[in-house]
Amino acid sequence: MHRKLLKTAWNCQILTKRFYARSLIRVRFAPSPTGYLHLGGLRTALYNYLFARSNNGVFILRIEDTDQTRVVPGAVEQLRDDLIWAGIIPDEDPIREGPFGPYIQSKRLELYQDQIKILLANGSAYKCFCSERRLDMLRKNALKERQIPKYDNRCRHFSDQEVKERLKRGENYCVRFKLTPTPDPFKDMVYGDVTYNVAQNEGDPIILKSDGFPTYHFANVVDDHFMEISHVLRGVEWQISTPKHLLLYKAFGWNPPQFGHLPLIMNADGTKLSKRQDDIRVEHYRKSGIFPAALINYITTAGGGFNRETAITQCYSYKDLIEQFDINRVNVHSSKLNPDKLLEFNRLEISNLLSNERNHKFLIERLVQLIKEAFPEKVSHSSLQLDPEHIISTLKWAQNRINKLSDLVSADLKFLWVKPENNDNFKNLKYLESIEVLSKKLENIDENNFCQESLKNYLREFAKTNNVPFSDLMKTLRSLLSGLKEGPSVAEMMEILGRDATLNRLRKSAS
Repeated sequence: MHRKLLKTAWNCQILTKRFYARSLIRVRFAPSPTGYLHLGGLRTALYNYLFARSNNGVFILRIEDTDQTRVVPGAVEQLRDDLIWAGIIPDEDPIREGPFGPYIQSKRLELYQDQIKILLANGSAYKCFCSERRLDMLRKNALKERQIPKYDNRCRHFSDQEVKERLKRGENYCVRFKLTPTPDPFKDMVYGDVTYNVAQNEGDPIILKSDGFPTYHFANVVDDHFMEISHVLRGVEWQISTPKHLLLYKAFGWNPPQFGHLPLIMNADGTKLSKRQDDIRVEHYRKSGIFPAALINYITTAGGGFNRETAITQCYSYKDLIEQFDINRVNVHSSKLNPDKLLEFNRLEISNLLSNERNHKFLIERLVQLIKEAFPEKVSHSSLQLDPEHIISTLKWAQNRINKLSDLVSADLKFLWVKPENNDNFKNLKYLESIEVLSKKLENIDENNFCQESLKNYLREFAKTNNVPFSDLMKTLRSLLSGLKEGPSVAEMMEILGRDATLNRLRKSAS
């Protein structure tokens, strides 16, 4: 869905950059292919994207799949597709490639192996031969003593000779990084000075597993360096890992990027977003009729970062969001999502799309699809009213009344699309002769005056003049126009259908 609208994004140079000139600003979104893109990940990707575009920088999509046991088949393709649907188009990624590829970590193992050798050689890392059984014992003992489980760094103190003997015996090993005290704060672009003494709270972390794959912390640093990442914007849950990453940069003698951490976004009830929630998946919103711009605007309401009024007055374009974005305005406190705002943004986006005739073909196609899905039994008949003029006029009437296009195919609005079939029941209706008279009189009403209030008064006056009980007239008109017993008022129904469609239905049904 929405592919045709995305062509604009593909062709707009402010949104895409298919050249590889060196940029001072390079950011990345680096998800693991362990599931679907959710709102938290989308917000991280969006803020990186806006930061890059507002600084004439480059936005990279990198896939961090070093934990092969958790990789979900098809997740990479789904992640990329969801990003592109949302209008977040990478300059470099596993498909489009770029000058710093490969952009999938499992294809960069040789690079990691080479960098591990450097840390082993300069004494910043060591080989650890501890079995899983011993590590499990350490965890259990720590929990028993009500302490935080952490590795005791035993293998750090092995002599070179002992390491050689263990290797000679063919013992399995991983590689750990030597943590050192970090008493000084680091500068967070969002939170300011942050202090976390990682060596005091954690044991030496594994940076290369026994299967030859690097861990997240190591591969993340290596890739950011070789991909020349200048700024790292990520969720606040990674903030306590930053001192560890800075120590790795120091061990290599590399200049680190600047780090900024984004606050948590919460559910409306204050609980944390969970990957188990179906309603935080981007795919969920795509299937439920939410437009990309609406979803993007929605997540910008949680967490700050924009120079604008807080009241919802419009659904902003990417151009607007890029101009408004200011990393210095990101909040340090968690923010709650408000689902009502999402529907409000979606309603505003429907109006935005409708105001540009270039979008009409897409809207018509989408609504025709929804109508056929809602009333499949009518598809093979000629009772569906799907002419483009009727669809657009209906959308214009509904744009301030609906939140989703699917609202227009609800049961009480079935009459919009399904023309009542001319059958024997109509012949038994009262006052059909009066309906013929009414039809001729309605022909003289100007289309601009064919509105609910004036029609309501007109029908009352007609009933009075022609000695027809008003309630009976309304029942007859409702049956002829919709074939339904319930729904909007008859006058409103006539306004929605418009003069020509109303007359066509009255003539056909009463004939």
